[in-house]
Amino acid sequence: MTDPSPAISGNALARLTEALGAEAKRKGPPPVERWNPAYCGDIDMRIAADGTWHYMGTPINRSALVKLFSTVLRKDPERYVLVTPVERVGITVEDAPFLAVEMAVDGEGESRQIAFRTNVDDLVPVSAEHPLRFERDANGGVKPYVKVRGELWARVTRALALDLIALGEEKDEEGVSTFGITASGLFFHIAPVSELGAS
Repeated sequence: MTDPSPAISGNALARLTEALGAEAKRKGPPPVERWNPAYCGDIDMRIAADGTWHYMGTPINRSALVKLFSTVLRKDPERYVLVTPVERVGITVEDAPFLAVEMAVDGEGESRQIAFRTNVDDLVPVSAEHPLRFERDANGGVKPYVKVRGELWARVTRALALDLIALGEEKDEEGVSTFGITASGLFFHIAPVSELGAS
């Protein structure tokens, strides 16, 4: 639960939007990894598990505004933050900050290429820089994620997850039969086959 700081009380959303106005005109993503302004506390902003952004309990329905905020999102060791050149504020992220909502697959085997589009229109090709990772959910199912940038990940939607996992294959890894997915010449481990058989 966020606890708005007196330093950023008032219309934090308007201030953030104004600070980002000039940055939005620059080419390429803002250099958030190089910005280190003072931490000003948390604001009541939350990214729900379904990818919806909320401010003070109300969904942000303007997709352009959500995309703008997404460009200045960063994962610090302690928390997710929105960063501008002049302030850094904490927000709540329930699962991953982004959703992978479209998938393109080209080729097979070692030459297979997989790419995703996120809910904020990032295009992410699966690679060493943008790896896949797989977690188990509370019911023992598999939840795939793809790394977008920095320490920010997109959770693959359930419908796409089924299509993605259908591309899986078994490989022997150091004597252990492992189920995973090959893309860009890399094998992304999902789980030992013995674990999948037991679930």
